[in-house]
Amino acid sequence: MIPSLYLVVMVMVLMTSADLATPTVKRNVLLIFGDDAGFQMGAYNNTDILTPNWDALAARSVVFRHGFTSVSSCSPSRSVLLTGQPQHQNGQYGLAQVPHHFSSFDDVQSLPVILSQNGVRTGIVGKKHVKPDSVYKFEFDASDEVYDLQQIGRNITFMKEKVQAFLSANDSRPFFLYVAFHDPHRNPDLAGTFGQFMERWGDGQTGHGLIPDWTPVQYDPEKVKVPYFLPDTNVTRQELANMYTTYSRMDQGIGLFMKELESAGYLNNTLVLYTSDNGIPYPNAKTNLYESGMGEPMMISNPFQQQHWGEYTDALASTMDFTPTILDWFGVNASTIKAKLSGKSLLPLTEEPDNITNYQTVFSSHNFHEVTMYYPMRVIRTPRYRLIHNINHRAPFGLATDLYQAPTFQQILNDTQEGHPSGWFKSLNSYYYRDQYELFDLQNDPEELQNVADDPSYQQVLQELSTQLLTWQKATSDTWRCMPSAILEGMTCDAAYNGE
Repeated sequence: MIPSLYLVVMVMVLMTSADLATPTVKRNVLLIFGDDAGFQMGAYNNTDILTPNWDALAARSVVFRHGFTSVSSCSPSRSVLLTGQPQHQNGQYGLAQVPHHFSSFDDVQSLPVILSQNGVRTGIVGKKHVKPDSVYKFEFDASDEVYDLQQIGRNITFMKEKVQAFLSANDSRPFFLYVAFHDPHRNPDLAGTFGQFMERWGDGQTGHGLIPDWTPVQYDPEKVKVPYFLPDTNVTRQELANMYTTYSRMDQGIGLFMKELESAGYLNNTLVLYTSDNGIPYPNAKTNLYESGMGEPMMISNPFQQQHWGEYTDALASTMDFTPTILDWFGVNASTIKAKLSGKSLLPLTEEPDNITNYQTVFSSHNFHEVTMYYPMRVIRTPRYRLIHNINHRAPFGLATDLYQAPTFQQILNDTQEGHPSGWFKSLNSYYYRDQYELFDLQNDPEELQNVADDPSYQQVLQELSTQLLTWQKATSDTWRCMPSAILEGMTCDAAYNGE
């Protein structure tokens, strides 16, 4: 009996010693978000632009080849990022600012509020652009609701100081810090002093002000990479070169924030995520749900899975997955949230980037951008196909003010009006007027120029994808799920007999 008792005591002592030797590691999150930012970086094979800090983050991350936004518009996209719910479910149907004035429902549970209730300190530095404040409440608020948007969204020195203030606070709780750039969003004053993308703002030239931590990088328009969905003209190239300069400000800002994280001693226990809100601010991208408007750069750095840093995954992932991912990181049970989240945690992909079996489908939902732009779309994307349901397909596709004013689009308009070739990969008429269903076989048509929704050989695919899309709409309480051919009455769709 004595040897057995001795063995039990020794095992208990060893277990206690092991527990004391490996204290629980405090986990934190840094989420970095771009504003109209795209794939213009070395990590996504654009070697014409210098992005050393983005590339360094990618080298310590799992990088997604197929990351997507859930809605190609600013405020709605941010609402999905911070709730895990599509915009039709959380209520942020369009832009938050006046005169558009959209906001989420008052009873929506957002990520910062949920985390605060679970002992996590929350902070925002940068562009907020969602409403109401009671839903999207951060404990530390250094957003555009407190500071000038340009300063808190583009002045990387000012942003760095706010990040530093948050990280140096005397608070032992784990933290969630959301840093949201305003770059490379277009400058509404295109003819102004600071340039189309505010690329001259803070560059140290007379009248431009100075951002001390930014060394502007200039680009030769002849050497920029023109995406397939834009006309290869001198006008477009100059716009892209200007946008690249703004990317240099973002890139150097990311480097500053990562250094602050390291200096504060949090680099090795903080999950770092990067993505953006919608496509770049050009036609066929921003406000669209084609590949060029829905696709987003996406990377996740898990400090506890360094063996997979620098690897790429073919999993399909969405900004709708970020809230479930962050809740998973903090060990918060998503089932306690009132609304069931349709996204999934991406953490398993940081552990097994090639295990993509459960990441084969993403959905998107868009209603408005500006209040005049009512063009609801619902989308399902699989590894091979994209199906877009254009609910208001009889109307012309709306134009965002900043995109309409852009020199690239103005040149397309002028060339079309004058009967000259625009060099664009589609006609202006086909851009405005779209079929109710657009089905693209991305394997054979990566530029999405051939709608095969009416092709007899694709009818089974169309039916299967339509069924999956409708099932998701029902699961997420989509009020638009019966439209345009029927009216939602309670839980059923009653025919409208309107010819649709």
